[in-house]
Amino acid sequence: MRVVAVHESSQGDSDAVTFSFADPAEQLYGLARLGLSGEGERRRGSALAVMFAERVPVVAIADGDIPVEASAGWKELSLPGLTASIEVPLERWSVRLAGESHGFALTFEAASPPARRSKPPETEGYEQLCSVRGEAVLDGEVRPVDGRGQRGHSWGSPDWARLAEMHTVCAWMDDDRGVAMTVVRENGSAGHDEDERWGAMLDPAAAVQIADPRLSTTYDGDGRQRRAGLELWLDETQGGPRRAAGTLLCGSSLELGQLRLDCSFMRWTMDGVVGTGRYDVLRRAAW
Repeated sequence: MRVVAVHESSQGDSDAVTFSFADPAEQLYGLARLGLSGEGERRRGSALAVMFAERVPVVAIADGDIPVEASAGWKELSLPGLTASIEVPLERWSVRLAGESHGFALTFEAASPPARRSKPPETEGYEQLCSVRGEAVLDGEVRPVDGRGQRGHSWGSPDWARLAEMHTVCAWMDDDRGVAMTVVRENGSAGHDEDERWGAMLDPAAAVQIADPRLSTTYDGDGRQRRAGLELWLDETQGGPRRAAGTLLCGSSLELGQLRLDCSFMRWTMDGVVGTGRYDVLRRAAW
């Protein structure tokens, strides 16, 4: 597995797209994030990707200071090892990870309307449930990918001098529903009640904001997520929440200069339906 540890600026406006997918039948899971920041001669790109096969990380890249042209945008963006393009806005996209002996070439097709995210603070964007098809390469062997996933687009100015942790949860259920959730904790927070939380239920017909999404997590001795529970109060007038439970399938940590990303994929159950999804924790690295 190749990992390039870099410093990615914690200040300034950023614009990023994130693709994530799971094909449990093939035991293939992956994440790709492309970012843009700055203007003119200071225009920079960032590339982050990881792929798991049979629950083992087989390739990872992270580079946060890539010079790009001032006109670089999302119609088609090529960064070292990672390329993404918009085929039909809000409907279809492609992403390619080109590693030395491992990689993937995938098409993401929207399976839900976009769910607009206006909080947590300092970033906004939207998330869409997707069907994912294409192929992965493992030691030169081509394997098909036919699974579920998610594409997100976010922009803003997260201030990591103030923020302590950012949790990103995605659950893609076998009945074509999904959950997207973000939780942000500030430095010095007294507890979960002070977290900034956003969540949405996703399905082919609608994207419904969750009035009060709650997340609980069990960690191992190194502080990496092992199990998670969701309590989703869709409407304050409802008598009770929807609940989901996740258990770890695979995970890895990437050191990103001032930050550490604990990336994991989980098996989810909700209302008796199983699914797969991603649970990431991005936090300030310990010094």
